[in-house]
Amino acid sequence: MNEAVRVTAWVRGQVQGVGFRWFTRANALRIGELAGFAVNLGDGRVQVVAEGPKDHCDALLEWLRTGDTPGRVDGVTEIWDTPRGGYDGFEIR
Repeated sequence: MNEAVRVTAWVRGQVQGVGFRWFTRANALRIGELAGFAVNLGDGRVQVVAEGPKDHCDALLEWLRTGDTPGRVDGVTEIWDTPRGGYDGFEIR
C-alpha cells in the first residue's frame, strides 16, 4: 500500500542563490503526483514540503540528499506527517 504522506525537509548548505528551489520543483514534477513547495528561509536553508504517495516523497527526499543538486547540500532533516492538502501542484515560494 502506498499511502499519501507529507514530508517537510530542511536542506542546509549552499542552497540559496544557486537555483536549488527551481531544480527541486523540476524534480518533484519529474517524480510526479507531488504537491507542495520549496522556500528559502532567512537562516540560509531551504524548506521543502511535499505531499503525495510515500514512495514519491521518498524519491524526492533521496534526490535532496544524494542527487545532482545545484550548490552544495551539507545535510537534510525531515519530519513525516499526514497530508493537509490545499496545494495546487508544486511551487516555488
